[in-house]
Amino acid sequence: MEVISTPPYAPVLMEATRAIGYSVETAVSDIIDNSITANATQIDIMFFPVEDPYIAILDNGKGMNKEELKNAMRYGSKNPLDDRSTGDLGRFGLGLKTASMSQCRRLTVISKKESQITGAQWDLDFIQSTNDWSLKVFGLEDITDIPHVEALKENESGTLVVWQVLDRLSVAEINFDKSMGKYMDQVRGHLSLVFHRYLAGREPGIKKVEIWINKVKIEPIDPFLADRSTQVMDDESILIEGHKVMVRPYNLPHISQLSEMELNMLGGKDGLRRLQGFYVYRNKRLLVWGTWFRLMRQGDLTKLSRVRVDIPNSLDYLWTLDIKKSVAVPPEIVRKNLARIIGKISESSARTWTYRGKKETDDSQIHIWYRVKTREGGVIYNINRDYPLIEVLNSSTSLESRLLEKLLIQIEKGLPLNQLYIDLTNDQRILNENEISKADLSVLLEQILSVCRSKQEREEILDRLAGTEPFNQYPQLLIELVQEVE
Repeated sequence: MEVISTPPYAPVLMEATRAIGYSVETAVSDIIDNSITANATQIDIMFFPVEDPYIAILDNGKGMNKEELKNAMRYGSKNPLDDRSTGDLGRFGLGLKTASMSQCRRLTVISKKESQITGAQWDLDFIQSTNDWSLKVFGLEDITDIPHVEALKENESGTLVVWQVLDRLSVAEINFDKSMGKYMDQVRGHLSLVFHRYLAGREPGIKKVEIWINKVKIEPIDPFLADRSTQVMDDESILIEGHKVMVRPYNLPHISQLSEMELNMLGGKDGLRRLQGFYVYRNKRLLVWGTWFRLMRQGDLTKLSRVRVDIPNSLDYLWTLDIKKSVAVPPEIVRKNLARIIGKISESSARTWTYRGKKETDDSQIHIWYRVKTREGGVIYNINRDYPLIEVLNSSTSLESRLLEKLLIQIEKGLPLNQLYIDLTNDQRILNENEISKADLSVLLEQILSVCRSKQEREEILDRLAGTEPFNQYPQLLIELVQEVE
């Protein structure tokens, strides 16, 4: 038997790995993973779209010496099966190279550690000419023309990554200056979400990280609105081979309680419906979001449900994590536990939508509408004839009562259900859901009480209104009226 070594041809393999499928935002995210792993607290992204366009990413992490940099530039510098430190956001030892070369033909990395500066460069055109794994290693005299190298020198330590010859970004672009700005807007939105827990820096064990694009700071986007949303269940841990997977379900506030800014932040162009589901984090970095992993379908009644799932990097191999860190499929033991949790989540979310954010099953309140299931399995929405204001109007002449009943029937039959469904599923703000003001309610109460024929009747009406919408929004006003009657 003969055993021979057949290393791949450098130009062929490097060109092939450019087609893995990175977008510019996922590629930049991979570089930032390295910065965070290097304990950086500030990351500056600079882009220059004219003349010799480039994208540069500078951090103040621990930096690398010459040997560490040469190893970092090696394809497959780490074995994905090796144990990693708990804060390591890497996986295959390919991210720096594959992410960068997916966007450019020339990757330069300059690093500073212990006052020593060293650099290295992959240049695809140079590799084509040598037909070998020809890595350029730079000394100080070779890096004077690299963009932003002076800013790196000012740092105590850190690393500068520069992408030049941006052939993938510039292809078929007539106005590259304008398109570059569009690409970087996508990067800003992506980083705001993917690294939001690092940008916020509020959790124990997370060092706050600042990320800037052309000197404009990136603000975090919290997909759970944790300060305002409802945590449906307590945290739950799933133990796998001695490692914990933490699960925390949330229900977002009803759409009527969200500001335009919050609604846009939560849904973006895809809307709330498409972004419901699990949000999987690896070492607090968001990997996958807006999916139920086929455990249930996305629906309108669960559009407010989002579930945070935290996995450690020690379980990467079970989640079939891909090179881009954009795909993570849960193992069977996790899927079983998540399926059980989903039932409770969807029930809670459905209640939030059923009655303007209030529990329809709360019989202590008197609603103006109520929902009836028919024998045929359908649903009818009827106006509650026992609603106090309707009762007062029904106490008038028989002719007026009959006309009122006919009006109520026409309102019930004329509900624009199809248009309401379209508006709700498009996340339109329904303006007539706003709560009635205290002044308007006070006038309405006076009108209702004015037709009461006795003190006892007024007391009975006020007692019923205490559990009736919208009068129960201002209990103090009802108490004052009761005291006046007494």
